[in-house]
Amino acid sequence: MADITAAMVKDLREKSGAGMMDCKKALSENAGDMEQAMDWLRTKGLAAAAKKSSRTAAEGLVGVAVSGTKGAAVEVNSETDFVAKNDQFQSFVRDVTQIALATGGDIEALKSQAMPSGKTVEEVLTNNVATIGENQSLRRSRTLEVSKGAVVPYIHNAAAPGLGKIGVLVALESEASDEVLQALGKQLAMHIAAAFPKALNEADLDESEIERERAIATEKAAESGKPADIIAKMVEGGIAKYRKEHALVSQLFVMDGKTKISDVVAKAGKDAGAEIKLVDYVRFQLGEGIEKEQSDFAAEVAAASGVPQA
Repeated sequence: MADITAAMVKDLREKSGAGMMDCKKALSENAGDMEQAMDWLRTKGLAAAAKKSSRTAAEGLVGVAVSGTKGAAVEVNSETDFVAKNDQFQSFVRDVTQIALATGGDIEALKSQAMPSGKTVEEVLTNNVATIGENQSLRRSRTLEVSKGAVVPYIHNAAAPGLGKIGVLVALESEASDEVLQALGKQLAMHIAAAFPKALNEADLDESEIERERAIATEKAAESGKPADIIAKMVEGGIAKYRKEHALVSQLFVMDGKTKISDVVAKAGKDAGAEIKLVDYVRFQLGEGIEKEQSDFAAEVAAASGVPQA
């Protein structure tokens, strides 16, 4: 029996797109012969993932789950919305979210965790690509935890319990009752889903984005023809407005359009007789930032069937 090295497994994995254990088995079954191992994977349908890996996956599902004072959010992408309705895909996203909840949000570590079947997350995902027939990817994952209080989940446009298009987690630290924290957390989560804050506090905003906004504001202000000192004030006023509109705690609550989120939280704490701290949040929107390919579906069907378009 040929010695199967880690380098051989890695090489086959890169060529086939199949899971690590499947590649190792393919090499073992074929005495280390790379070409025969590739053919073995193809006959099992496990190399099909490689052909699909270059296709854009911007649909899929976001999953959220909470246990005690810890919560997890995961995004798994597919090529079409049809797959998001597939029981196999939904079960995978649900299981991966639970694994993230137990093990943490590091995406690479998550891929190596064991699924209920015994295979790793990455291996099951590769198999799903082959059996479902679409490119899929485990895009991102994050967990939140508080020492006391609650992490409140929310799904917008739910496709199934805990699964949907937008997933939000809100971390509240407090001695207040769970009833109070759940009610406040849900309101805040709905605001976050709608208002799309870019950071918790103004100081946490991405400075590269701030500088880009400053450059745009400067160019616009220069067109006014006003003196340089006035232009400088206009620019800084615009940047201050940008910071307030994009930091969660300084945004105006969408439910009344006038109260700052920080004041909403402070009032809830005062009413409950216990301070409440909004310590963090997660907002995952499906496909956010992925450039989707524009395609002519009718043309694709015609091409696949060999029937020329009229």
